Amino acid sequence: MIAQLANLTPPPESVPINNLVKVTGTPLEGADNIDWTEFVRTIAVARLTMPQSYVRLSAGRREMPEAMQALCFSAGANSIFYGDKLLTTGNPDVDADRVLMEKLDLSPL
Repeated sequence: MIAQLANLTPPPESVPINNLVKVTGTPLEGADNIDWTEFVRTIAVARLTMPQSYVRLSAGRREMPEAMQALCFSAGANSIFYGDKLLTTGNPDVDADRVLMEKLDLSPL
C-alpha cells in the first residue's frame, strides 16, 4: 500500500496510518496485534517514501503508550488527528495530547 501511495503523482498530501482498533462485532476483532516495532517501521517507511506528505498517526493512538507515539514521531510521523473521536473510535484525551506534545517539544502548525 505504501509503495502504491508513494508512486502517485502528485504525492498524497496526507497519509493517515492506523493501528488496528479491535471493535467487537467486526471481522478483525480477534486479529493478532502487530509488534509495535513493525508499526514504527511502517511510519519510517512512509516518511522515507513520501517526504512531502503529512504522515499522520491516526486510529489506535489511544491504545498506544506514550513511548510508542514518541518513537513514531522520531521515525517521521509529523501529524496526528486531534479531538474527541475519529469516525468510530475515540482519540486520546486532548489534554493528554497537549502534554505529550509538550514533552516531545512539538508544536502545532
